[in-house]
Formats: sequence, structure tokens, C-alpha cells
Amino acid sequence: MFRLLKYANRYKFFAFISPVLMIGEVIFELLIPQVMADIVETIRLTETASDGLKNQAVTTIFSLGMKMLCLAVGSLTCGGLAAITASRAGMGFGASLRNELIKKVQTFSFSNIDRFSTASLITRMTTDVTTVQNTFLMLIRGLFRAPIMMSVALAICIRKSKEVSSVFAVSLPLIIIVLAIAGPVALKRFKIMLKKFDSFNASIQENFANIRVVKSFVREDYEKKKFGKANDDLMKAAIHAEKIIILGEPALMLLMFMTILAIMIISAKSIAEELLSVGEFTAIFTYIIQILMSFLFTILMIAQVFMSEASAKRIGEVLKEEPDIRDPENGLDRVADGSVEFENVSFAYGNNNNVLKNVSFKINPGEMIGIMGATGSAKSSLVQLIPRLYDASEGSIKVGGHNVREYNLRALRDAVSMVLQKNVLFSGTIAENLRWGNENATMDEIREACRIADADEFVTSFPDGYETDLGQGGVNVSGGQKQRLCIARAILKKPKILILDDSTSAVDTATDARIRDGLRKKIPDTTKIIIAQRVSSVSDCDRIIILDNGAVNDIGTHEELLARNEIYSDIFNSQQKGNDDFDLQGGVE
Repeated sequence: MFRLLKYANRYKFFAFISPVLMIGEVIFELLIPQVMADIVETIRLTETASDGLKNQAVTTIFSLGMKMLCLAVGSLTCGGLAAITASRAGMGFGASLRNELIKKVQTFSFSNIDRFSTASLITRMTTDVTTVQNTFLMLIRGLFRAPIMMSVALAICIRKSKEVSSVFAVSLPLIIIVLAIAGPVALKRFKIMLKKFDSFNASIQENFANIRVVKSFVREDYEKKKFGKANDDLMKAAIHAEKIIILGEPALMLLMFMTILAIMIISAKSIAEELLSVGEFTAIFTYIIQILMSFLFTILMIAQVFMSEASAKRIGEVLKEEPDIRDPENGLDRVADGSVEFENVSFAYGNNNNVLKNVSFKINPGEMIGIMGATGSAKSSLVQLIPRLYDASEGSIKVGGHNVREYNLRALRDAVSMVLQKNVLFSGTIAENLRWGNENATMDEIREACRIADADEFVTSFPDGYETDLGQGGVNVSGGQKQRLCIARAILKKPKILILDDSTSAVDTATDARIRDGLRKKIPDTTKIIIAQRVSSVSDCDRIIILDNGAVNDIGTHEELLARNEIYSDIFNSQQKGNDDFDLQGGVE
């Protein structure tokens, strides 16, 4: 955990001043028992004193009471200010950690994210950061307070009565032994519990993200059982982790109560033998309570450190993760044109087998290229290599005549617009979503992009038009409307290369044709790469690339492939047969 403290540098003033104030609080608290002892002794002496001495004693008691009140107010003031400054440092440390994590994750390539999983990253940024933050806060408040309170109070007790203080020579080592045994076991169990948190969060995330699919297939009971299992696994892991603390706490409390009992017995004997006054016993007993409370707080701090160590390690794993893809030295800042060239490219996810094998082709600027192939033929994997969302395992990829590794990532990705298979819209208005493509876009530019994507008509039919609020994920528009808005957003970026990854699957063929016609006529200089399942979506492309099991099977026009390529002609014939069957049953062509 201490490796993460560099992220608290912005709040080091508060982290420094809080312990100083805590020391002030401790000093005030250590003076109070002696004043209490003086008050008790003064009261005891008045029992046999004359009236004159009694009146004088009242004045003395009042004076001592005021002194005690001032010490209590001083302790309260220092403690309150220490708590405020510690909270500022602790909460600031947590905020800095979250900022560093999000900045780090933003630099990750897709392969980096694949190694952690989204659910695990969420857990690390929420649960783990909160655990580390709370530990840091506890350390600020107790790291100096508890040891100083404990050592000074113990020294005072020894000075006042060695016999009474000798009890600690037995009890404190026993408590330390209990901690030494329980600590490592607790750390191991908390690591397991945090992994269960990842699985639990993944279950929730998957359920909420796909709630419509769950309901449409009437799988609520299945999801309840799946969630229940994840919840039970987390509960069992949490109980297993907490058990060591739950069982250890009574043992520690037993040792503490036995310590107090032993001290009281020895003190009573010393008072009876007039080796210890009642006032001194009052002071010693108060110091003993301070010692035990400080020791208990130290135990809690150590337990919290053990608990947070697993979280700190998980946070450190993210912060130490080196992005697989980064800017080159003296990288290029401009992409000349939309040409794309693959030369003997192979690609694999992690250490798995290649999903792309020895792929080679060249696309000229402004061409409209279709990509087709069976499910699992690595069509999406291929296009994700162009803007370096992943890096090729072998071979080279050129954009604008240069290897993609020679470009600064921002320059390369600014030149490439992708509409992914999963269409994502964010909370906000339609206009705000579209400006993700170009934050400075005017309304005229936005409307023109929507006309090309065949979206302007349905957007303007909404009462608020382009100022219509979209729910998270665009839940209040249809699948086809969402696809068209995502295409418009990509067009608004004015890219050199536009990639549509099965991005018209939810629109009818007539709308699909209008979108392609708009792309060809309105942005002729932009290279357009269209991945599709329907032959009608690519039939008018300049060329079509056929992928089969991750390799290029053929490249040609619609007519050429229909005449010579078995895969393409089979897809075409099966889709034509489907249309004929639909027409024979009374459908509309």
C-alpha cells in the first residue's frame, strides 16, 4: 500500500498537519488523568480536614476542574481539526488514485483491457480504492497518536507503580502473538474475497447490460439463480475472510479484560498496603484505559492494512500495466490519404492461435470495399488493426503509405472512423452525441452528416429534434435509428477512412442502399470499408474481400465473385432463396 502514497503528494500538507494536531490532542489527554488524580486526592483529604481547609479545598477543586475543562477543550479542538485535515488528505488521496486509474485505463489498448476485464477494472476503481483510502485515513489519524499515547501512558504508569505496570509484560506479547498468527491468514482470505467481487460485479454488469434479452427469452429465473450463486460465493468468501477477525476480536477483548482485572487486583492490594493512593490509582486506571484503547486502535490499523494490502496490489497491477500500443518516437502527425495495405498480416489474441493468417490486400484512396465471410472469420479483428486498436502479430499494415506503427496514435485514429458492431450512444442530447465525432461541428454540418446516414428525417420528427435527450445507451431510439446516428457521428469526424462493422444490420435494404449511395456521392474521397452479412450491403462496392477462417479467400467485384467464388455464391443464393420464400408467403420485396 505504501507504494501508492506518492499519489497523495497534492495533499501532503493536510497529511502532515493532521498528525501534528493529533499529537497536540494526545498531550492534552495525557495531562487530564493527573488532574483527575489531584481532584480525587483533594476530595479525600477534605474528609478529615477543618472547615477552613474544606473551603480552601473547594477553591482548589474548582481551579483543578477549570484546568481539566481547558485541557478537554484543547483536546477536542486539536482532535476536531485533526479529523478534518485527515479527511481532506484521505478523500483527496482516493480521488487522486481514481484519477490516475482512469488516466491509465484510457491509455490501454484493447488487449490490455482484455487482460483485466471490465468488471475487474470497475471493482479496482471503486471497492479497492475505497479500502485503500480508508486505510490511509486511519493511518493518518492513528499512526502517531496510538504509539505516542501508548508509550507515554505506559511510561507514566511504570513511574507511578512498577507492580501494576508489570501486568503488561505478559498481556502485550500475547496480543502480538495473536496478531502475528491471524494477519497473514486474513490477507490470503481477503485476496480470494476480492476476486469473488470481480465475478459478482461481472454478473451484475452482464445482467443489466442485457436486460432486454433476458426478458425477451423469459430467462429471469435463470439470471436470478446465476446472480444468487455469485452472491452466495461472495458471501461465503467474505465470511471466510471476516471469520479470522471475528474470532480474533473476542480473544483480544478477553486478554484486555483479564489485563484490567489483574491491574485492579494488584492496585487494590497496593492501596490496602498504602503503597498507592486512591488518586494515583485513578490516574493509573485512566492511563491503562488509554493504553488499551490505543493498543486496540493499533490492532485495528494493522488489520485494516492487511485487508487493504490485497486491494493495493490490485490497484498497483493496473497502474504498472504498460500499454501494449503507444506513440513512437518522432511519430507522424498527419495521414496523407485513405489508402490501406496489408502485407502478410497475422494476428492472435494474447497467446491463442492466430485468428488472421497471412492476410494481404491493398485498398486505394476513396474506394468502397466490402468484407464478407462466415461468422468467426475474423472480419472485425481485421479492421480493428487499421487504427491500432490491436497490433498485428506478424506482417505490416500501411495507412496513407506509412506503417501504422509510425504514426502518433491521435493522428492515426483521427484519420479513421469506426462504427463498431455494438452501437454505443451516451446520455445527453442527440446533438451532443453526434459532436463526439467533431466537438466543434455546426448544426449545418450535423444535419448534413445525418442526411448522409439517412437519420435527419427521423431526428427532426422528434418534438425536440436534435436536442432530444437520449437515455443511457440510447434506450429511447430503435436499433436501426441508433445505427444511423452512430454512422452520422463517424461521418462528422471527416475521416480519411470510414469503417462500418455490420453497422446497417438493423435497417431495411432500402435504407441501407440510401446510406451507401450517400456515402459514395457525398464523401467520395473517403475510403469506405463495409463489413456486412447481407450481399445487398456490399454488392455495389468497388471490390469485395472474402475471408474464410481468417485468411483471404478471394477479392473481386460482385459479378466476378458470383461467377467464380463458391463461398460468395453460396451466401448470395441462400439469401436470394430466403427472399423468394418470403415473397411466396405474401411478403413485400
